[in-house]
Amino acid sequence: MTAQIQYADVEVGTELPSGSFPVTRATLVRYAGASGDFNPIHWNEKFAKEVGLPDVIAHGMFTMAEAIRVVTDWVGDPGAVVEYGVRFTKPVVVPNDERGAVIEVSAKVAVKLDDNRVRVDLTAMSAGQKVLGMSRAVVQLG
Repeated sequence: MTAQIQYADVEVGTELPSGSFPVTRATLVRYAGASGDFNPIHWNEKFAKEVGLPDVIAHGMFTMAEAIRVVTDWVGDPGAVVEYGVRFTKPVVVPNDERGAVIEVSAKVAVKLDDNRVRVDLTAMSAGQKVLGMSRAVVQLG
């Protein structure tokens, strides 16, 4: 695959289509199985509260992966993401109900770089709180 977005077609400030990603306890159990991360803070409410968390929280790497989907969906090629980093600022708290939590992600082109690359800055929110800080991706465009 190659990037479907052309470098000449974007400007600083170009907004990517936003994304809304639901997270339930079942989602966390599936992610734990796939990742091998069975830390009880991600599935055991009693344990999470005993260690000072408000409730079960989503895995940080899961949150990070959901957020970058906005970029990979926009560019059309996951391989076009050549760098990606975040700071974990707040956990995504996932209540034990049918709704769970939602991660809301927006992104925009922040800088046009050399070699047909752009830096995309992402904002990830859940329950009105920013859950990722300094969330940035470098993307190779066509």
